[in-house]
Amino acid sequence: MMKKWIIHILLFVFVFSACERPSSIVESDALPPIYPDYTNIVIPVNIAPLNFLLRDSVESTEIVIEGKNNSFTMYEDEIVQFSEKKWKRLVTSESGNKITIRITAKSNGKWIRYAPFYWKIVPDKLDPYLSYRLIEPGYEVWNKIQLCERRIETFDECVLADNNLTDGSCMNCHIYGNQDASLSMFHLRGKNGGTILNRDGKLRKINTKAEGQISPAIYGNFHPSGKYAVFSTNTIIPEFHSLKNERLEVYDTESDIIIIDLESNKVFSSPLLSGKANLETFPVFSTDGAKLYFCTAPAVPLPDSVRSLKYNLCSIDFHASNGSFGTQIDTLFNGIEQNKSVCHPKTSPDGHFLLYTVADYGTFPIWHQETDLQMIDLRTGNIDSLTIVNSDRSDSYHSWSSNSRWFVFASKRDDGLYGKPYFCYVDKNGEVHKPFVLPQRNPTKYDNFLKSFNIPELSKGPVPFNAVDIEKIRKEQIAETVSNR
Repeated sequence: MMKKWIIHILLFVFVFSACERPSSIVESDALPPIYPDYTNIVIPVNIAPLNFLLRDSVESTEIVIEGKNNSFTMYEDEIVQFSEKKWKRLVTSESGNKITIRITAKSNGKWIRYAPFYWKIVPDKLDPYLSYRLIEPGYEVWNKIQLCERRIETFDECVLADNNLTDGSCMNCHIYGNQDASLSMFHLRGKNGGTILNRDGKLRKINTKAEGQISPAIYGNFHPSGKYAVFSTNTIIPEFHSLKNERLEVYDTESDIIIIDLESNKVFSSPLLSGKANLETFPVFSTDGAKLYFCTAPAVPLPDSVRSLKYNLCSIDFHASNGSFGTQIDTLFNGIEQNKSVCHPKTSPDGHFLLYTVADYGTFPIWHQETDLQMIDLRTGNIDSLTIVNSDRSDSYHSWSSNSRWFVFASKRDDGLYGKPYFCYVDKNGEVHKPFVLPQRNPTKYDNFLKSFNIPELSKGPVPFNAVDIEKIRKEQIAETVSNR
């Protein structure tokens, strides 16, 4: 009982001290120095608490939350963390509304009242699960890699694959079919590796290199039917730059596009998507599966002419009924004419938009500071440069939420080294809003976490496997083979 009274007295003293208002407050027109930058953003009703910290040696903080149906005041130090229950009540009760946040903080003995900012809470939900590869930004170092899955609504994270359990094998991107966790795949390289295909929790390991192919499957995408998967096959060369403002250049000396029939394990292609004259890569299907979008560039001498390597964004018809292609290639974005290079196209699930990355040159621009996202409206052909989305650092590796109202992308905007997942809202009119980073339980995590969140992908549910399942299939299952059709 005595301990309880002591605790109550200490809490009273703390709250009284925190609530103590000074005789004078400096009014500032500036937004508060919070990190991550969660000021004036649109957020989904199902996002985890937007915990943040205040820079500038803040000692005490008063946070006033003013909503239409829910208002309260919090007293914190430099780290502001919402209880998950209180946050859930807030976003649920204010769905469709805009709430105002007012911060008054004590820094270096002075109290400052900052300009208010808002969170607009929309009922359009994000897909509730996000997978990504955690990898050190060590250029060619990949001995510590995990594929992880994070629940968007909470801070729960699980490991899907861990290369500590696979003898240090490199693991490539984990992607979904139709944002559906019952259909997904990733590449497990090295001895006993293969492409790990998940279909309703049944795992297959496939050696995707048929006779005559350049390489096993690299960059891939599912056909909406789930019957086919399209891939590039590439000879990939990583090299360091001699220029101090560049880091690593990764380019293809040859690349083609293939399709694998996942039911028959047959591989096929088109002369328009292969050959020495052009480099074809980053293939994705249209939402209805009737087109194949991809990037292509005329082959140039490499590495000497890497800065003149410019990829166009193109498409070709695809007929799923018999696995055949159209007879001509259409160009959606001419990178050569625009003096730009395109990669990573992704179609929105509603079929309205195609989101892609542009850089000054090359095919792997995650170390290019100028790398930006752009979006083409497939109904009109209009291109949005996404000024509100892009930063002065690399913005790339994007994927859509299943309702086409959100996309996620990896951005190095904080320090140029570590990629972090940012979410961006696309409203019903196609207007794109300011992005925000994935919330963390402790907002100092991004300051201290020394890995990049690589290739973030959204899904409607959790995948039905874990790291132990991947360890087992690598050790015990012989890889299926594919052959040319």
